[in-house]
Amino acid sequence: MSETATTTATKWVLDPTHSEVQFKIKHLVISTVTGSFKTFQGSMQTEGDSFENAKIEFTLDVASVDTNQEQRDAHLKSDEFFDATKFPHIKFESTSFVKESGDTYKLNGNLTMKDVTKPVTLEAEFGGEAVDFYGNHKAGFEVTGKLNRKEFGLTWGAVTEAGSIVLGDDVKLIINVQFVKQA
Repeated sequence: MSETATTTATKWVLDPTHSEVQFKIKHLVISTVTGSFKTFQGSMQTEGDSFENAKIEFTLDVASVDTNQEQRDAHLKSDEFFDATKFPHIKFESTSFVKESGDTYKLNGNLTMKDVTKPVTLEAEFGGEAVDFYGNHKAGFEVTGKLNRKEFGLTWGAVTEAGSIVLGDDVKLIINVQFVKQA
């Protein structure tokens, strides 16, 4: 029998209570606006005790975008940006999860936003594993990366009367997640 035949798949489910999805984008090129998505789901499947080569899926509900400013949130949900009515979800599906060194992994996958799917590469830092007060086995990761919003059809832009660009093209992602091991 080969080693892979005896390895068992383990399913992990995202714990939204102890996870957060944030993004940052330049405004007027002089400051940064931070936003988040409040509703999301995710899962991870691993082989054996290793996270390497894990299969990861993640879905964000676009209507849950929150930048702490109601008018801006409504604009982001409109057809000038995410078009939440027509495209209610942003989806990520991994193609590889490779340990680089220590607790650092390279996470490659396909990101679908506004019906545009593109490959992205993110960095993932393993925070460790622990058992919570209820006996749940958890694993934590901080995932970071950068993407160009215009590549995903988020092309809205404006220039002030003074010639300042209102919104930058690059979006920084900061995703902190806890996964719960399923029995």
